[in-house]
Amino acid sequence: MIKHIVRSANSDESLLLRELNHRIENELTSAIYTVSAKAMHSDNVAVKAALLDVVDLLHQCADVHRAQRMPDRGRLTDAAKYLQQLCLSITKYRLNRLAIRFLFSTDDLRLEGTRCWKLGLIVSELLTNTARHAQFDAGNPELRVELKLAGSVVKCRVSDNGSAPETIRRGRGLAIIGELASRLGGRVHTSCAADGYSFLLTFPLTEAEQRAAGAAHAGLKQRKMGRPQRLQASRAENLGGWLGNVALFGSKRPGLT
Repeated sequence: MIKHIVRSANSDESLLLRELNHRIENELTSAIYTVSAKAMHSDNVAVKAALLDVVDLLHQCADVHRAQRMPDRGRLTDAAKYLQQLCLSITKYRLNRLAIRFLFSTDDLRLEGTRCWKLGLIVSELLTNTARHAQFDAGNPELRVELKLAGSVVKCRVSDNGSAPETIRRGRGLAIIGELASRLGGRVHTSCAADGYSFLLTFPLTEAEQRAAGAAHAGLKQRKMGRPQRLQASRAENLGGWLGNVALFGSKRPGLT
């Protein structure tokens, strides 16, 4: 009996993106297995340790890649949770070795899957840019990501207390960020001061997102108070043992401290 493969309702662009993600995952998995095997068969302690460090780094890279997957396009996504997981993965992969303290703050917010994914790509590029170019002269290097809702406008700020040797130049990364912001119907504002750089992304909610925000606000009023502090502490413990350089601050979402 002949069975026909039913074509997905997703566009060709989405199909190609899923295929590319699948290939990257396979390549990372293959690299992890190969390096792990080399480490296992090495009799040199120093070489074995170095190879295992590479394996750990590859695992962290894979975690970032998984965190950047596009959410389900057919439903609203918890943008705060999505962005939190992405930021923590990037922090472990890129910022821990630099001993940068990471601060994360968020409002309760739900976005359409594709739009949430684009927001994540923008934040990921900004964090990567900071890891590459910022020079932290102060004794306590710090990086902040804040996701706030002001009426029907989303405000996402990425800032640091470092400095760079040059003024901000519009390279390929910032050009991509600008294009992604435009696709969200918004824009990115940049500022430079003595205490560091700041990037502010602003974009409006869609009608569906506005309805979800209204429902969440009404539910928050009914609850009056968030979850007990005991539950907040347990949520932080689940974020991983390496959370020492990461702090969650100023959150209005239940479960975050």
